Amino acid sequence: MKIALVHDYLVQDGGAERVLHAFHKTWPDAPIYVLFHDKNKFSQFKKAEIHQSFLHFLPFIKKRYRWVLPLMPIATEQYDLSNFDVVLSSTSAFAKGVITNPNTVHISYCHTPTRYLWTDTHDYIKNLKSNFLVKLLLPKLIHKLRIWDKQSADRVDYFIANSHTVQKRIKTFYQKESEVLYPSVICDDFYISEYVGDYFVTGGRLVQYKRFDLVIQTFNRLGLPLKIFGVGPEIKKLKKMSKSNIEFLGRISDKEKAKILSKAQAFIHPQEEDFGITPIESMASGTPVIAYAKGGATETVIDKKTGILFDTQNWESLFDIILHFDRSTFSSQEIKAYANKFDNKKFSNAIQKFVNEVNNNHKNNLKKTTKDLVSKYMV
Repeated sequence: MKIALVHDYLVQDGGAERVLHAFHKTWPDAPIYVLFHDKNKFSQFKKAEIHQSFLHFLPFIKKRYRWVLPLMPIATEQYDLSNFDVVLSSTSAFAKGVITNPNTVHISYCHTPTRYLWTDTHDYIKNLKSNFLVKLLLPKLIHKLRIWDKQSADRVDYFIANSHTVQKRIKTFYQKESEVLYPSVICDDFYISEYVGDYFVTGGRLVQYKRFDLVIQTFNRLGLPLKIFGVGPEIKKLKKMSKSNIEFLGRISDKEKAKILSKAQAFIHPQEEDFGITPIESMASGTPVIAYAKGGATETVIDKKTGILFDTQNWESLFDIILHFDRSTFSSQEIKAYANKFDNKKFSNAIQKFVNEVNNNHKNNLKKTTKDLVSKYMV
């Protein structure tokens, strides 16, 4: 079986890129197709065979890639995948739009239908830091991209969603059935600390929708120690509004993250995510999660057992939770044991068996539903 992996682009390291890495570890010889690739940020793909589109020739592409959004569909369609039996795409945007021949089966692992085209369009335009002319023209561009995005979903033979939240979006926006396979975490990389510190922790890509401003507003009033890891476009704004009890750690290694998570009172997850891998990493460290009760967190955090869910996304609600938070009511061992259900070994085994059977059925022209196939393997 010849398999190709397709991903949107490799310029920022997040949950989607970790899924791609899991695919790469499962099929290390499979070539990876991306629009462009920042080699300095992805040592985990150092030995991979990576093919880039013509966009990678643009000198500004790694930092100003949003400028070429109109070119990304045509760049994606130009990958030559005619010699592969299976194409496995990992996408929240363009990768599902590849063109394959009838003898190739295309499985798309969908992290979410493109946020700025569907669920977050109005907020995206409203909060975009750009001039009046760009904001005036953007709705027309988004309209055209939305049409292409819907058409690209029709090219997929099987959809896999990374959560039930995303499964609903796939059905709503693409009118496609899908099954759920949660992303994985290398649980062995995380551990329970012998002692717990006095600080709370949050972090990830510092972008607006993740609502780190809400956490800062809360801790400015509480005066408790808070550590924030990660970088992103919101970092200057967040630093400016923070008091001295809040520490920004910047970009940290996986080893540093494991250490910080294991000693924290709790990890705070204030946003609505498609899934959310960092809460799983926290639980794999035996550390409870305080999470907004919407999106992926409702599928991964068990209220009062592996963390606490709060219903209203404002600082007042979070303030009340943290004010009455008692770490001693949680068992680190039970939390870590629960997190092991998301271990990468289970994920790799499930996706490998699924791909093999889909490919065999495609060759034999058997007609089985995605549910029939996935129910055997998905965890």
